[in-house]
Amino acid sequence: MYKSIVIRPLRLAFLLAFAVLSRLFCNAGDDDRFVLVLDPGHGGKDYGCVGKLTNEKTIVLDVARRLGKLVGDSLPEVKTVFTRDDDRYLTLQNRADIANHAGGDVFVSIHVNSLDRRNRNRASIHGASVYTLGLHRSDSNLGVAMRENSVMELEDDYTETYQGFDPNSSESYIIFELNQNQHINHSLTLAEKMQRHLVNDAGRADKEVRQAGFWVLWATSMPSVLVELDFICNPEAERFLNSDEGRQSCAEALYKAFSEYYSQYKDGDYGPNTIVTKGLTPVENKKAEQSKNRGRRDDGDRDDDDGRVKYSIQVLAVKHALKKNSPDLKGLEKTAYYREGKYYNYYCGQFDTRDEAKKYLAKIKKRYPKAFIIKTRKGKRIK
Repeated sequence: MYKSIVIRPLRLAFLLAFAVLSRLFCNAGDDDRFVLVLDPGHGGKDYGCVGKLTNEKTIVLDVARRLGKLVGDSLPEVKTVFTRDDDRYLTLQNRADIANHAGGDVFVSIHVNSLDRRNRNRASIHGASVYTLGLHRSDSNLGVAMRENSVMELEDDYTETYQGFDPNSSESYIIFELNQNQHINHSLTLAEKMQRHLVNDAGRADKEVRQAGFWVLWATSMPSVLVELDFICNPEAERFLNSDEGRQSCAEALYKAFSEYYSQYKDGDYGPNTIVTKGLTPVENKKAEQSKNRGRRDDGDRDDDDGRVKYSIQVLAVKHALKKNSPDLKGLEKTAYYREGKYYNYYCGQFDTRDEAKKYLAKIKKRYPKAFIIKTRKGKRIK
């Protein structure tokens, strides 16, 4: 039975504000290369799951290093950042901070799974699963999230650091239902590739792509996945994870999945479920540059060049221009963008009064929970 305490509404509000601000003010990297952040789970005093031959922190660090080497050897244009590259202890928030400060484009947290010693299926369960942030579709998903999040309790001041979040409280996880990761579709694309290769190439049983409320996924401002390579409590699976061949096959499976994902990134081909598209063809790059020089993206249906102040809704801020037909903007009225620093800030709608803008904001708020009203004149934001 899970321990159950209720987060007070004010505390939950503080927690939401804390995470949002950490995303908004994270430092983007100066290097414009694609950044892959590899996060070997646990470490130091936190052993993670323990088997008869080895432990989780040792397995995942080795697999992450092997994966990083494969990426470095074959994709030198990709910058790989490790949250840890030795046996050190990091908090969940430390890991998210490292990823955010590195300006990560993808975050991959690597783990192994286990069952409680009292579970009669402990020695027979086996298989890999890849998680993205999302609703808890089953009690088992919630259980895995609780186990991974429980490392918070190793911190002396974890209740203050995580603003009252209790990793053992099922009620605490309402936060993940209220604030879904804006990169969820992109994360699912990567997760599906990793799951397929772990099954087909590393020979792991298919425990499917799943969704659950992992803090480390929620606190990272990029597409993020958490990989459970197999169950260390299963003697056969542990022997595989403890072997050089097993770890290398897992690393190669994850590399194949990432290389496919990265190839799509370069080609700008994310398919129908994309959330943020950075890749542009040369022709589209030229058009984007022309639009940048005009100070806005004109999608052909705006008519606010009469000099009057208009009210619009800002929905996205991304480091690279989106394609004109990007699914991110599908269904929005009169879309455009303005440049601010390194970011393309996309907005939609064109209203004469703030009240009209508020009505439209309420209409799209569920899809874009961080959307807000801005004032524009001739396609430029007025602050």
